[in-house]
Formats: sequence, C-alpha cells, structure tokens
Amino acid sequence: MITNLINLITLSRILTAIIIFVLLIIGNNYFIIFLLFIFAGVSDYLDGFLARKYNSVSSLGEILDPVADKILVTFILFGLSIDLSSYLIGFFGAIIVTREIWVSALRDYNARKNNTDATKVTFLAKIKTTIQLFTITIYLLALASNNMLMIIFGDLFLVVSALITVYTGYIYTLNSFLKDN
Repeated sequence: MITNLINLITLSRILTAIIIFVLLIIGNNYFIIFLLFIFAGVSDYLDGFLARKYNSVSSLGEILDPVADKILVTFILFGLSIDLSSYLIGFFGAIIVTREIWVSALRDYNARKNNTDATKVTFLAKIKTTIQLFTITIYLLALASNNMLMIIFGDLFLVVSALITVYTGYIYTLNSFLKDN
C-alpha cells in the first residue's frame, strides 16, 4: 500500500512537469508555475523520505524517481526556452537531455556487460541535479517576481549546470569503456 502511494507521488511529479510546460506556453501564470515547481520539489523529497522511512523501495520506484526528475527538468527547460524565446536555454537544455540519453544508453550497455558500477550514481551527479533544479528555481522566481535581471543569473547557472552535466557523462563514458573493470 505504501509503495503504491510513493509511486503515485513520483508520478505526480511527471504530471506536474507537463502542467508546468503547458502553463509556460500559455504564459503569464508564473506564480502558479513557481508553486507547482515547489510542489514537485516537495514530492521529490517526500517520495524518497517515505521510501526510506518505511523501507519500501520498489523496482518501479527506483526507475521512476530519476526518470521523473529528468522529465521535470526537460519539460521546464524547453518550456522556458519557448516562453523566454531563449536559444541559450534551448541549446543547453538539449545538451542536458543528450547527456541523459547517453548515460541511459551507457547504463543499459553496462548492465549487459555486468559492469553496473561504471555508471553508478556519483556524488557529483547528485550535485548536477541539484544545480539544475536550482537553476530552474532562479528562472521561475525571476518570472514570478518579474525580475528579469535574475534571468542573467539563471543563464550563468545553466551554463555551469550543463558543464557539470557533460563532465559527469564524460566520467561515466570513461568508466564504461577505458577502465579495466
């Protein structure tokens, strides 16, 4: 029962990502978008907290949780690139998505080779996700508060986030192909 609740909380994050994207396309709903993003962050914390507290980790949950994070980041970055007419956000968003697809392929490759340690989540990869979410927070807060100067800070953090994202993908690639495991 608790496992189903945890998975529903995770799925709600995916639905929230889609709603945020649609609201960004419609425009002028920035405070609601910001609140929905906060909800998504709380749901991310809550599903992990409940899974640990009740020792209720499921195979579905282990797959859904990181996928939900990636879907959230993808929908919001592309929604922001459209809403702000920003090629920068679109370009770096595409780099981030490309890395995620590449690392997923590496994980599949390593699973087939019984080498899953090569793409085991690292501390830096967790930092990467945190910086991505912080960057999105800056953008959404800028829009919600109508403070366009903050967009520049969002852009700077997006570049840093993309660089870390590419670097962690590079490390996973090295671990997968160049080391004797």
